[in-house]
Amino acid sequence: MSKIFFPPEWYQQSGVMVTWPHAGTDWFDILDEVTACYLSFSKEILKREKLLVVCPEEDEIISHFTPEERERLITVELKSNDTWARDHGAISVFVDGRPTLYDFGFNGWGLKFAANHDNQITHQLFQQEEFRPEVEYRSKKRFILEGGSIESDGKGTLLTTSQCLMAPNRNQPMRQDEIEGYLKSAFGAERVLWINHGYLAGDDTDSHVDTLARFCDERTIAYVSCDDEDDEHFDALKRMENELKSFRTTEGAPYRLIPLPMADAVYHNGYRLPATYANFLIINGAVLMPTYASEKDETARVQLQRAFPGREIIGIDCRALIKQHGSLHCVTMQLPEGFL
Repeated sequence: MSKIFFPPEWYQQSGVMVTWPHAGTDWFDILDEVTACYLSFSKEILKREKLLVVCPEEDEIISHFTPEERERLITVELKSNDTWARDHGAISVFVDGRPTLYDFGFNGWGLKFAANHDNQITHQLFQQEEFRPEVEYRSKKRFILEGGSIESDGKGTLLTTSQCLMAPNRNQPMRQDEIEGYLKSAFGAERVLWINHGYLAGDDTDSHVDTLARFCDERTIAYVSCDDEDDEHFDALKRMENELKSFRTTEGAPYRLIPLPMADAVYHNGYRLPATYANFLIINGAVLMPTYASEKDETARVQLQRAFPGREIIGIDCRALIKQHGSLHCVTMQLPEGFL
C-alpha cells in the first residue's frame, strides 16, 4: 500500500498558483481594481517563492513585474472561466515520497457556475510540463472536491464541513461515511474532523472550511468568532465554536483555539458579502492576511501573529475580491517544495 502525505499549508513551498483576472471573467467591470489586488499579493509571494500564473496573454502579465520579480514568475497561456485557483487547482500530495498532483473534478461549486475551462487547467499545466520532471499526475475527476473545502494538519487529520461535502450536485448519492472513507484513502488520513455548523452570508461555496476555521499548526486552529448577538451569524458561529472546543488533537488534547473577529458587514448590490479573516494564505516566512479597511483588521493581525509567531503577517486589501464573494485564500493555491 502506498504511503500518502498531504502536506499542511505551512510546509515549505516551491510556489503559489493563481489564475489571473481578465475581461472574460466576472471581474470585467472592476478589472483595474482587482488587478491591483492581484499585483499586491503577487509581489509579496515573489519575494519568497515562485508564482505560477495562468492567464490569457503572457506579455500583459509580465509587464507588471520587475526583471528581478520575473526570475520567479512563470506564466502560462490557458483559457479560464474564472479565477478561483484554490478550487480548480491541483491538490498536492506526496505518494511514496514522489510529488503528485491530484486533479479532482471541479463543477462550479455544485453546478452553480460554468467551469468547463477551469476543470482542464491542472491537466493542461501537466501536459505542458510546467512542473518538475519527477512530478506525477493523477486524475481524480470522478470525485468532486475543491481545495478550499479541506484542511490538513500534516499528521493524518483532515478538517472539513459537512455542509459543503454533503451539498447537492457534488458526490451524491455517497453518504457521509463513504465520503470520509474516500478522503482517508486518497489522502492517507487517519481521521476527519467534521464541522457541522457555521456559514457566511453570500458564500457560493456551501461553507468552505477555509472561510471559517483553519489549521495553523497541528495543535492550533484559528476560526471566525462572532460576539454580536444581533448579527445573523451569531448562533451558527457559536455552535461552530463549541464544536471546535470538543475536537481533540491526535494526542487527545484540546486544540489551541484562536478567535478571529467577524469581519464588518460589507454589502454589494444589496447583498452581504462573505468577508472573512480566516481566508489567509500561508507562504514561506509569512502569512498574507485579507484586510477590509476596517478597525478589525488590526485585531485580526494581532490574533494571527499569535497563531504564527515566527512569520511576518502582511495585510492585503481584499475589498475587490469579496465583490465576487471570495477572498485571498480562494484565489491562490500553494505548491509544496519539489513541485516547481
